[in-house]
Amino acid sequence: MRSRHELAALPARWARRVPWASCVAGLLVSGYVAMFAWGMAHTSYDIWGALLILPVLMAVSTPILGRIAAVNPEPRIFKLLMMAMALKLLCAFPRYLMAFVLYGGQADARMYDEKGRALTAALEQGTLLQNGGHYDLGMKVAGTGFVIIVTGVVYLVTGPSLLGGFLVYSWLGFWGLLLFWRGVQIAFPEAESRRYAKLLFFLPSLLFWPSSIGKDAWMMLCLGATAYGTARLLERRRGAFAWIAAGSLGTGMVRPHVTVLAGAGLVIAYVLRRRPKEVSALGPLRTILTVAVLGVGVMLMLQQVSSFFGTAGAGQVDQVLQETARRTSQGGSQLTATAGAGISDDAAPSVSLSPLGLPMAVVTVLFRPFPFEASNLQNLVQSVECFALLIVFIRSWPRLRQVPRLFVRRPYMAFTVVYTLLFCWAFSSINNMGILSRERVQVLPLVLVLLVIPRPPAVRPLPRQRAVEWLAEPGQWRDRAWPGAEPPDSRLVPLRTAVPRRPPPTPPATAAPPSPPPHRPYRPRPPHPPHPPHPPYPPHSRGID
Repeated sequence: MRSRHELAALPARWARRVPWASCVAGLLVSGYVAMFAWGMAHTSYDIWGALLILPVLMAVSTPILGRIAAVNPEPRIFKLLMMAMALKLLCAFPRYLMAFVLYGGQADARMYDEKGRALTAALEQGTLLQNGGHYDLGMKVAGTGFVIIVTGVVYLVTGPSLLGGFLVYSWLGFWGLLLFWRGVQIAFPEAESRRYAKLLFFLPSLLFWPSSIGKDAWMMLCLGATAYGTARLLERRRGAFAWIAAGSLGTGMVRPHVTVLAGAGLVIAYVLRRRPKEVSALGPLRTILTVAVLGVGVMLMLQQVSSFFGTAGAGQVDQVLQETARRTSQGGSQLTATAGAGISDDAAPSVSLSPLGLPMAVVTVLFRPFPFEASNLQNLVQSVECFALLIVFIRSWPRLRQVPRLFVRRPYMAFTVVYTLLFCWAFSSINNMGILSRERVQVLPLVLVLLVIPRPPAVRPLPRQRAVEWLAEPGQWRDRAWPGAEPPDSRLVPLRTAVPRRPPPTPPATAAPPSPPPHRPYRPRPPHPPHPPHPPYPPHSRGID
């Protein structure tokens, strides 16, 4: 018969024996299978196809992330990377709802989806081969046409699923963020890597905006590849030019003006790169050739920018920025900057080329809209994030003070600062805060590098030594001798007055050591006289006469 205490402890004992992790995993799998079956019965492949693509993306990514975490110096990073990837993929669902429920499909993703399906059908039916590889996109390949081609290739692998396409593009954006993180670890090893990972992977703008079919996710992937290649180039690692070429080609086909900004930062960072301790005979020649190649690449991108915007020449920066402002002020998901501020689709704000407007440009691009500028719920949510980011920057002022010193010592910091300033200068003319919130994600990964600069060592002041206080009462010094001076007046010495410490007595002059005592000859002691013999004892009487 068990006692009452033993019966009360049975539920806790049984609870410890239950494999809760396995039970939760089983429930999740069962719910997922039930949702998948319901989706197949009541929805099209546009919706339930995403439930098939999601686990495939997770299964492909998990071993890659495990290998990255195994060789990464940051401890226990695998769990953080898995959480970041899962959250990034899940953000594709609210991004889909915003585009096709809140805005009723008035988004660029609708156009990319329709033209991507048509391209996929042409690839599957062989129409593209019958026409000699010619396919009419209805527009130039550079820019929107290139994203249509990428969408068609994605649909060729996954099948034409709109929500599945959102998941794939969100997945591509995650790998771009991962490349940014690895670049900081390589080229800026003293930075707070874990803090940067948390800011980079969990910032709401970087989770939400690059999670749809469109240019944002593709630019995030290619800019991450460019930053990763730059880090490898600055640290003299192999494969740097391959990463830079791939990233620059990807960004140049979509937004060549952003490629020029990244190229300018790369050239300045490479010029400031530290020389190795052992310089070979071909070292200077190699440096000159590398700078020449990078310069030629920037010039080619300038020509691409001129062709992209339809300007007369690559040197007409004003025309390029005006065209950038006009194009980024358009779109189906247009939001106004402030309440009652209407902007026409073709309106291009005036662009100021003066460097005096650079501080205001930085504030506009990085921290607007402010809460009082919000005209709807979407702008209000965005303004909360911008205001929080501004507070973090203000509190990180001790870190930011080290930027001028690190600009020269760490070339990757030069790449970060130059790209950030040029980006803010080029995009500050956008008055549409909705468009600006999306464009901002192209610079936020490098802006966050400024927030992970290691804190300067705290310089603590030396402890202040308190003067020795002697308690003196009236008349205390009357009968005592004051060394080296007259005794103080007892009437002028209040209670608990700091009196100077008495100087230590001067040690006497060193005297000669005393002379040893005179030598005395050894005299043996006389022997002791022998003791007299003891008298014999008288005989004992035995009682016999």
